[in-house]
Amino acid sequence: MNVPKSESIECRYGWWVAIASTLMIATAFGSTYLVVVGLKPIAAEFGWPRQIPSAGYSAALFGAGVGGILMGWWSDRKGMLGPAMCGAVFVGLGVLAISQSYSVVTFLGAHLLLLGVLGNGAMFAPLLTNVTHWFDRRMGMAVAVVSSGQSLAGAVWPPVFGHFIELYGWRHTMIGYALFSLAVLIPLSLVMRRPSPRMLRGGAAADKVARAAMAGQGEERVLGLRANTVFTMLCIAILGCCVAMSMPMVHIVAYCSDLGFATARGTEMLSILLFSAFLSRVAYGWLADRIGGLRTLLLGSALQLLGLACYMYVDTLEGLYLVSVFYGVGYGGIVPMYAIIIRELFHDSQAGWRIGVVFLFGTSGMALGGYIGGLIYDLTATYTLAFLTGIGFNLINLVLVFFMVMRLSGPKSRRGQLVPAAA
Repeated sequence: MNVPKSESIECRYGWWVAIASTLMIATAFGSTYLVVVGLKPIAAEFGWPRQIPSAGYSAALFGAGVGGILMGWWSDRKGMLGPAMCGAVFVGLGVLAISQSYSVVTFLGAHLLLLGVLGNGAMFAPLLTNVTHWFDRRMGMAVAVVSSGQSLAGAVWPPVFGHFIELYGWRHTMIGYALFSLAVLIPLSLVMRRPSPRMLRGGAAADKVARAAMAGQGEERVLGLRANTVFTMLCIAILGCCVAMSMPMVHIVAYCSDLGFATARGTEMLSILLFSAFLSRVAYGWLADRIGGLRTLLLGSALQLLGLACYMYVDTLEGLYLVSVFYGVGYGGIVPMYAIIIRELFHDSQAGWRIGVVFLFGTSGMALGGYIGGLIYDLTATYTLAFLTGIGFNLINLVLVFFMVMRLSGPKSRRGQLVPAAA
């Protein structure tokens, strides 16, 4: 963002918000990896096919996407403190409920409603949107830091969960995590008590005035196209990349076990994959501040496609470790780029609902990919076709992003423009 330092809204407290948001996401999103690491013992205890515990992961992510819109609407009007506190409480309560479930309905219902809508629904899209209102000059870096909490969760939690599940079982591990998350998330949510610069400017009321003024001036154009046309392409693009993205993430532990390696090796690969993504997100944020979100997204999408293809051909332990590092570096910067792209291409007053909707498509893609991977395995007893399916979705994403990059012809194409309604 080319904003003069003297006119910038940035302040020191914004970085405290960014750090607290990162830690909240890193803690809360650990809950989604409980079912990933415990997929085989959960399925074995109930006598379920793998698609059912995979559906628990999918339900949590889909619920988080729906909750992101609802919590975003709440935070747009009242600030981030209320949604953050709600999410902090329900992440813990949701995991406690899952640990005590004994049927498909309670298992999936707790993932969807408690852990998803009311818990993690407040922990990604709303926190990410909130932090964009604290930064203008270094927004790319701030968004990358906050979104890296998701990858940090994957780097830290799978080995921890794997260790405790082997010692105490998946139910007791969930109870321990639930108590820990409540103790950490509730105090961190209090950092959100200070209003953002956007709220100080009038918040939702000021946004309503801005939208009314834009509607009276004419039709908004983005990249030379209707604004909602570009937004639709972004929603389809994130759906495609997230379907592909989730397949190795959800099934890498089980995949390694199928190849004859110990479960501990699979959790290590998942941890390495997500730690690589954590490191790369900071680099992607730095790059986005210089070349823009769309071009950075194109790079990440291409690298993810190549990494996914490598999983189909590598079956040695050393090779899988290397592919996991490469895949993590490739996909790590993809998701936060969509928040940056929306802030670059659309008016500030539209950021909250557009980021919430696009991340609903993203979490739906993650949910769909995890479930499809389990379903295809149950039908074919191999992950080869699952990876091929992921590659197909990734190609759709790559084509759409490449088309939008080609529409970048200059500064006027980067931000929404108003043209006469009859044009």
